Amino acid sequence: MSDQSQELGITESKSHRPGEWYAEVVQKAGLADYAPMGGFIVTKPRGYALWESIQDALDGWFKETGVDNVYFPMFIPESYLEREKDIVEGFDPEVAWVTQGGHEELEERLAVRPTSESIIAPYMAQWVRSHRDLPLRLNQWCSVVRWEATDTKPFFRTKEFMWQEGHTAHATNEGAWEEVWTRLYQYERVYEEVLAIPVLRGKKPEHDKFPGADTTTTVEALMPDGKSVQGGTSHHLGQSFAEAFDITFVDEDEKEQTAYTTSWGLSWRAIGALIMTHSDDQGLVLPPTIAPTQVAIVPIWQEETRDDVLEYAAGVAEELEEANVRVELDDRDERNPGFKFNEHELNGVPLRIEIGPNEAADEEVTLVHRPDNEKVVAERDDVAETVEAHLETIYDKLYAAAEERLEENVRTADSPEEIMGTIGRHGGYVKVPWCGDEACEEAIKEKVAAEIVMQPLADEGGSTPGETKRPDEDAVCAVCGEPADQIAYFAKSY
Repeated sequence: MSDQSQELGITESKSHRPGEWYAEVVQKAGLADYAPMGGFIVTKPRGYALWESIQDALDGWFKETGVDNVYFPMFIPESYLEREKDIVEGFDPEVAWVTQGGHEELEERLAVRPTSESIIAPYMAQWVRSHRDLPLRLNQWCSVVRWEATDTKPFFRTKEFMWQEGHTAHATNEGAWEEVWTRLYQYERVYEEVLAIPVLRGKKPEHDKFPGADTTTTVEALMPDGKSVQGGTSHHLGQSFAEAFDITFVDEDEKEQTAYTTSWGLSWRAIGALIMTHSDDQGLVLPPTIAPTQVAIVPIWQEETRDDVLEYAAGVAEELEEANVRVELDDRDERNPGFKFNEHELNGVPLRIEIGPNEAADEEVTLVHRPDNEKVVAERDDVAETVEAHLETIYDKLYAAAEERLEENVRTADSPEEIMGTIGRHGGYVKVPWCGDEACEEAIKEKVAAEIVMQPLADEGGSTPGETKRPDEDAVCAVCGEPADQIAYFAKSY
């Protein structure tokens, strides 16, 4: 291996030092750099392309289900933020404030948005007059700032991050709940159909719901290091925001009613989950659905076979391009094939096609799968169909590995010692009966930094939406031993 390919390679181990390994993959695969201010990152073209793929999928689904995109200012007057006291209390330690513009001190402090309910809700109140104006569904793609004093982990935890935030108003409680489920299913879909990551759907415990919400629902993804990622949240806000910001409407009987609202968001934390789930000690691994380059063609020639091999490889590339495959013909003269193999592996290209004089002479292509290095020789005829089939197989391999990991890492426990011991040994989720008291979560959190990340839902379309599954009638809380009427999943989380 040349010195250059040595520089390309990943030096940290995913299994032994996952944090250091992750940071190295992000930088060496060209996804992001650290910004000069602590807690911020610079997103590079290949990293931003991943966000655009997630954005394209979700934005299309949002629009199919009646959502309009808007854009609101990034600054929120303090008086607006204070109109919803739970929002202020929930985000207060994380809000960044602007107190000066140019040389002038501002008369009123401006918050850099930590979330936008308190600036969007007043305008929803203006735009809604009659039941005919409902439902109102708005979404914005933007960045938000939460001034957390934590170590930077690109895409997982930064002071500024990209996300989408949806905000809706409805005439009925049922309409709002339908909205909550629609968005939660779309988040599940983006993880399972675009990112090849299975997720668990559930709700957050009462003490951990979004500030001001009635219910917070979530999709949770399990990472290979045993930690859970909150993949996206969909909140039923009830009427608290509508009351605070006077979102009312005249119903069919000419009576004034208060609307029900929801909000829902998914951030580029999904990119962190993607990197952490599939990648390995050779570098980034991407599903074909989201990979900026799906196929890298590497021609291998000696001087006397150069023209034939390159002509043959160019023909394969052209055919794949015509079939809308994102393909790169890597015909660089100054790099040897080994260097190119390593570079495309590092960058997460799902499928490599090797073409040498033998392939050109025999009308064949050699296909190499990125996740497991499986090598297949296939005929040149119908190469686009062949490649599409292999890309599907690669996606299925990635999903199956993640699904197996999830299924193997949901365990049960009956005592605090067993909860802590299981998390200490295996990580993953520990499913327990729970009495509903936050103090029982705190007892575990203090010892092993694990918390209740999710409660499984009972019946998402039922008469009491958001109700969680219940344990057996005689179940007792795994922490305190009191009667338990809830189920909780403990885990360490990002």
